Amino acid sequence: MLKTLGSHIKEFRTASLMTPVFMILEVIMEMIIPLLMASIIDDGVTPGDMNHILRIGGLMILTALCSLTFGILGGVLGAKASTGFARNLRRAMYENIQTFSFSNIDKFSTSGLVTRLTTDVTNIQNAFQMILRMCMRAPFSLIIAMFMSFRISPRLASIYLVAVLILGCILALIVSLSMKHFTQAFPKYDDLNESVQENVSAIRVVKAYVREDHENGKFKKASGNIYKIFCKAEGIVAWNGPVMNLTVYTCIILISWIGAHMIVQEELSIGQLTSLLTYCMNILMNLMMLSMIFVMLTMSAASAKRICEVLQEKPDLTNPEEPVYEVKDGSIRFENVSFSYKKDADSAVLKNINLDIKSGETIGIIGGTGSAKSSLVNLISRLYDVTQGELLVGGLDVRQYDMETLRNQVAVVLQNNVLFSGTILDNLRWGDKEASEEECRRACELACASEFIEKLPDGYNTYIEQGGTNVSGGQKQRLCIARALLKKPKILILDDSTSAVDTATDAKIRRAFAQEIPGTTKLIIAQRISSVEHADRIIVMHEGEVNGFGTHEELLASNEIYRDVYEAQTGGSGDFDEKGGD
Repeated sequence: MLKTLGSHIKEFRTASLMTPVFMILEVIMEMIIPLLMASIIDDGVTPGDMNHILRIGGLMILTALCSLTFGILGGVLGAKASTGFARNLRRAMYENIQTFSFSNIDKFSTSGLVTRLTTDVTNIQNAFQMILRMCMRAPFSLIIAMFMSFRISPRLASIYLVAVLILGCILALIVSLSMKHFTQAFPKYDDLNESVQENVSAIRVVKAYVREDHENGKFKKASGNIYKIFCKAEGIVAWNGPVMNLTVYTCIILISWIGAHMIVQEELSIGQLTSLLTYCMNILMNLMMLSMIFVMLTMSAASAKRICEVLQEKPDLTNPEEPVYEVKDGSIRFENVSFSYKKDADSAVLKNINLDIKSGETIGIIGGTGSAKSSLVNLISRLYDVTQGELLVGGLDVRQYDMETLRNQVAVVLQNNVLFSGTILDNLRWGDKEASEEECRRACELACASEFIEKLPDGYNTYIEQGGTNVSGGQKQRLCIARALLKKPKILILDDSTSAVDTATDAKIRRAFAQEIPGTTKLIIAQRISSVEHADRIIVMHEGEVNGFGTHEELLASNEIYRDVYEAQTGGSGDFDEKGGD
């Protein structure tokens, strides 16, 4: 874990190394000041030597300025190193997430990834800065102060030593008790983020069903869990203060009492007693600082583990050693293909699929909910790998292609359409970032999107809100189809992506495809028979298997599921799952 995290310090290594150096120099300067103060009292104030007072006083000012300068440099470099480290971690996590296949993403919840990129990285940033500054400063300052105390008076310094041992044991107990609560706290942030994300993204549904109270309850519960855990943890850590104060005041009283007797017996000077009291406060405060460091490191350990899980996650799908960078055509062939989302699944999602689709064909795909229609087409662009068998595109197994090349030639309009914040043109150019405005307009004409875009006040420069919330479902679908067409793919997959448009517009889109992109293989998943009956051939899916494959007329004559659905829909039902799914 340390190796994984440490590799992301990179260009901030110098700042990370220099910060402890400056902190040590700051401590050295601070430790000199009590000695100079003792000298002023014993050799200046007591005998009335003003020259000595001025000389040592000037030296004290210079030492203090040096300490201040070293402290500032250490603080600046520590902040630079920790924030840079956090930036590199976020960037590395984000870049690694981009390489994940769908199966990798399935392992992490969206809210969990957001928490790792925000809260967990912030914890690591704070811990790293504390390690660079306090983890070096506190123990070094404690050791030097203890050494200087023994140098002045071993008898009085023994009081420090006993206090340090007792206080160390108590603080270790406090840290160990609070540790388990802090490790439980941060995973709870996932639940909180999930509640917020779900509520904000579905706010229209929440309001439509008047479920604000329900959502408030979910958020209150998630927030309350974090509150309870931190209350328990902080309640234990809060004992630091009273224990520290008791120890400090006890040491001061003992040192003052014993020191006074030693001064009377001329075994100790007033200046030396003043220095010892200063070192006393220094030792005990640094010990308290060490306890807080342990608490912070405990809190960050859970975060570090969660971050490393993302950084060390390897994509399930990778390029072959010698990938092919050209897709010959849009032909597709499934040879004894079976597929499961999990390797240890009891049953396969797709079972023994055998299909041969020619380049340029229009293929309809219908089937009841859960019949694995989307799973079938997801294999074509290698969003998942087949579990058994072979899937060939352009005559080659999809695992032989460079993944970017393959996906550029397979345009997919997914079931859940997503638009990004930006203008309509910005969204369209996701298909081709170099596309001209004329090319974008032509793609929108094919997708029947131009008719509503041109009615908008700003036309193609109309701003789309995040998630496309300011356009209707049908408009969103047509924009996503136009975006896919700009890729000029050899294979176009429409995963139930015309469900929100009327039948007349659906028919226009299908005619435009037939006329304008005849060489592109088109796979159309639909629930309406009318959307696929004019396709060259139609696949009927049932429980992860191909139940029928042929033309509309052939399936009407030979496939009971297809015939039942057709009769139900032409009879007015129109619901695929009412018929044929039995």
